[in-house]
Amino acid sequence: MFGPPGSGKGTQASRVAVRLGIPHIAAGDMLRSEVARGTALGLEAKPIMDAGGLVPDDLVVRMIESRLNEPDAKNGALLDGFPRTVPQAIALDAMLAKRNDRVAEVISLEVPEDELRRRILKRATTEGRSDDTLEGLAQRLKVYRQDTAPVLDHYRTGNTLIESINGHGDIDEITDRIIAALKHNGVTVKTA
Repeated sequence: MFGPPGSGKGTQASRVAVRLGIPHIAAGDMLRSEVARGTALGLEAKPIMDAGGLVPDDLVVRMIESRLNEPDAKNGALLDGFPRTVPQAIALDAMLAKRNDRVAEVISLEVPEDELRRRILKRATTEGRSDDTLEGLAQRLKVYRQDTAPVLDHYRTGNTLIESINGHGDIDEITDRIIAALKHNGVTVKTA
């Protein structure tokens, strides 16, 4: 699941993963958990995340690889917030190639920036995330454009199917758009 901060990646990934019968692996949630628990990784990641930056690739790659090696991910996983850089994408490709697997599809949520701002400010009041400020969003969007958006080009040149989905509107409608695209591409999806 791919898209800018506030695009609904987490919300949609958790819903779609259930319909696919695979785990939803959210890199941001995993990192926030490390911060909350005060682990070494969390202590290193917190100031970077609070400033709207990206946690170093090697830390995130190790964390994701460990999670993908858990039994519930043997038939696949829906990744949310990873890969966020081209080096992370290359590491993921290598990780999956060791298992004779690959990224099957990228769902890219497209949302206008004014809607991203509205969502981030709403999420700040409901979830209290320290990085959900207008300043934090501005920095995160800058980082997204510079470091994360090129990941789509990486997968596009690697002949991975990229499905652009209108991520604006009702949550259920967005989920329906994603499910319809997956079904159209031959993915088996459980009924709701």
